[in-house]
Amino acid sequence: MALRPEDLPSDPAALAEMVLAFEGENDDLRAEIATLKSLIFGARSERSAIVCAEQIAFDLERTAGSQLPANDDKPDAPRPERRKAKRNIGALPAHLPRVERVIEPASTLCPCCTGQMHRIGEESSEALDRVPAWLRVLRTIRPKYACRSCEGPIVQAPAPARLVEGGMATTALIAHIAAAKYAWQSTLYRQTQILAGQGVVVDRQTLARWMGSAAWLVRGLYDLQLKTMHGFERLFCDETPMPVLDPGRGRTRICQFWAHATDDRAWKGPAPPAVAYVFAGGRGKKEIVAQLAGFEGVLQVDGYAAYASLAGDAKMSGQIQLAYCLVHARRNFVRVHKTTNSPFAAEVIERIAAVYAIEERIRGLDAGERRATRQAETKPRMEALRARLIAVKDGISRRSTLIKAIDCMLERWQGLTAFLDDGRLEPDTNTVERSIRPIAIGKKNSLFSGDEGGGETWAILASLLNTAKLNGLDPEAYLVDVLDRMVSGATKTNQLHELLAWNWKAAREAEKRAVA
Repeated sequence: MALRPEDLPSDPAALAEMVLAFEGENDDLRAEIATLKSLIFGARSERSAIVCAEQIAFDLERTAGSQLPANDDKPDAPRPERRKAKRNIGALPAHLPRVERVIEPASTLCPCCTGQMHRIGEESSEALDRVPAWLRVLRTIRPKYACRSCEGPIVQAPAPARLVEGGMATTALIAHIAAAKYAWQSTLYRQTQILAGQGVVVDRQTLARWMGSAAWLVRGLYDLQLKTMHGFERLFCDETPMPVLDPGRGRTRICQFWAHATDDRAWKGPAPPAVAYVFAGGRGKKEIVAQLAGFEGVLQVDGYAAYASLAGDAKMSGQIQLAYCLVHARRNFVRVHKTTNSPFAAEVIERIAAVYAIEERIRGLDAGERRATRQAETKPRMEALRARLIAVKDGISRRSTLIKAIDCMLERWQGLTAFLDDGRLEPDTNTVERSIRPIAIGKKNSLFSGDEGGGETWAILASLLNTAKLNGLDPEAYLVDVLDRMVSGATKTNQLHELLAWNWKAAREAEKRAVA
């Protein structure tokens, strides 16, 4: 409702307070409008696929918008020197087979005397080549043998076990389709078109059934991987919505993919790089409580309220300690700086950048060295930042976006600074943010997961394939071997730990060393 002159207070102090309140409200609205414009009209990497009222009403650190990496400087600061790109140019991988092509001159006769010239040397160069993928029909023949001297039994080798009994696909083809979809985000619809281009007409539902069969077979390995990851004392967690078909209603409903991740490579710890996705019907406290029932340790997360409820749950009895993400706290000040050009927001960004400069320097050291450096260098910087936040907080409007960013950071201060006292922790959740990116890209390409069974299949196969990628493996080759071993019975249930990506990789490396 518009104000009229007679509604304004006559007291100058009350009038000044009203003006400040309106100014804070205007800052908040301007920030919200800027966020919406960034979502709708911003660069593709900075806008969200869906804009909904829930996102706008959500607390500041979860408001959709550009998500800058932790080492970005403020917008007007000079960019750091770019690292040299890692390429194979001039040093192509030694493990790839070499095919030689010799190009002879048109004539080896001397142009002067027409005598035969002799080879005195050569020049060689290498270029990466590709043989186009091709389909073939694997015809299995099992001869029958009988004795002509007696009426003994007919002898024939047993038929090999197959993933899809009576089906037309080998495990190699099924693994290829699974890797293309869940590791490289190529939809089943596109793959049916690719197969059709090679003269094989298969409908999408058939491919989906193949994926379901593969997921059913490796479900035990997936469960073992998730259980193994929960056995470590540090775990990252994040979640992302996943549209699922809702039969009978003609539309989709929103379910969730939760991502659990481990990675101790930054300090040479025991936890391997791994990610396990869990499909769930919602993103509430009951879903995450069910998933982490057996976990005890530090859970590193963003500011979503369900995690705080989980840590405070009486049933968990202090099993879980929360560590929050410094990058998410920083993003709030980046948004404030973009919309209001606040000098204090720029100052906070600079202070956090100094913390990450220290982190870059100590990456790869052991946990004790990391903690010692953080206590000596990072802790004083964080304490000075907290003092500045408290000092500035009292002098600004309670309705401004800056106060929300400050309050958000101060409320979670203990979790944000947990990494100072534990060299095994990271200051942020970038580990799981990177791991959940394939899911975000995949759902953008696929639009939805089909049904709840499709969501389960997606979670199982994507967990194994993306963990293989994190360990530097070819995900397709890894899945082919896993499926072959499990279908044939070569790997028993009590040997499933041998098929975990990091153990599988270690076994292959040991075999190579033995041969060499």
